Amino acid sequence: MNISTEFIQRTCPEAEIIESVLPLNHKNILELGCGDASITRLIVSSGEGRIITATEVDLIQHQKNLQIEDLPNVEFKLAGSEKIPANDNTFDIVFMFKSLHHVPIDLMDKALQEVRRVLRADGLVYISEPIFDGDFNEILRLFHDEKLVRQLAFEAIKKSVDNKTFSLVDEMFFYSPITFNNFKEFEARIIGVTHTEHHLSNDLYTEVKQKFENYYQKNRGDFLVPNRIDILTK
Repeated sequence: MNISTEFIQRTCPEAEIIESVLPLNHKNILELGCGDASITRLIVSSGEGRIITATEVDLIQHQKNLQIEDLPNVEFKLAGSEKIPANDNTFDIVFMFKSLHHVPIDLMDKALQEVRRVLRADGLVYISEPIFDGDFNEILRLFHDEKLVRQLAFEAIKKSVDNKTFSLVDEMFFYSPITFNNFKEFEARIIGVTHTEHHLSNDLYTEVKQKFENYYQKNRGDFLVPNRIDILTK
């Protein structure tokens, strides 16, 4: 297993990869750390018979998700990955989209054990994690440096394979495009997220804004974010 690679050839929205590598129709699915449910919505609406339990640890975002009325096949629950509110052998597919590195470091192993517990014998686990590289990360690291937690998330996955908690089915890398029309949008979507409180001093705020503007002059707000996907099974 590798935490990153210099040779990433595929650039696409992650939804394209999900649909191409996983059998999702008529499956019972768990999404851990669903955020604003944007990926949840894509998954449940892109096929047939997909039942999703979507958990979120951020109370503010969870309360917003509970107001969603047009996703009848989705049940939102307030829970962390280290204590999944489900019986053993419940789910065919478990997703973690950029969420494992947000699990407290001392609970990452427990979270993966919980995933194994609720996964059916022939089920699949899909974990995607951002790679600590690229222009977008160079801005993010000024106020939210995730190098260590991303490394530890990778090590937790690797350890779960080494100790036979899971078997590795596949590992792949891709760039996901992300676009910001201006710094105000970047501030709202990235600095203003409710799952993490970012307190920027005036000087740091100015530095982040200037770095964003420098990149914006070069790429008009279009960034390519490198990611790794690990697909596991029992």
